[in-house]
Amino acid sequence: MKHAVIAATAAALIAGSAVTYAANGQGGPGERQRWQPSAEDRAILTDSRIVALKTALKLTPDQEKLWPAVETALKDAAKNRFERREAARAARKAQAEGPIDPITRMRSAADRMDATAGDLRKIADASEPLYKTLDEAQKRRLSAVLRQNFRDGMKRHHWRQG
Repeated sequence: MKHAVIAATAAALIAGSAVTYAANGQGGPGERQRWQPSAEDRAILTDSRIVALKTALKLTPDQEKLWPAVETALKDAAKNRFERREAARAARKAQAEGPIDPITRMRSAADRMDATAGDLRKIADASEPLYKTLDEAQKRRLSAVLRQNFRDGMKRHHWRQG
């Protein structure tokens, strides 16, 4: 159960991080342009989500000592995800002349999933010592924050797809 919550925390923060606002490209004439955050915007929005999580947990002084590792892992994962998205965007632009074959697409997706899995493992490893110290009220608040982040992240995901 605790590993599921840690993984869910990581996934929510990564999926809901500011980088999810980055657009996949420019629309044509008359299409609504999506906001593309600057590096500073992404950092600020990612920091705000992390601060919100920490605030919701209301950490004790002993728990505060365990927080820096969690925060670093979350920030690193968000940064890595943005870098992967930028690399994928650049690859799509480079391949604009012709279609990408399905095998290449599958391998590329698998590589991204492997990288995301590695980030989630790092977040889980950094979060486990803190999670073990959370009381039941903190765990409930953590679940509430995660549910909200997942719900918001899914709304953005479906909007982009539709």
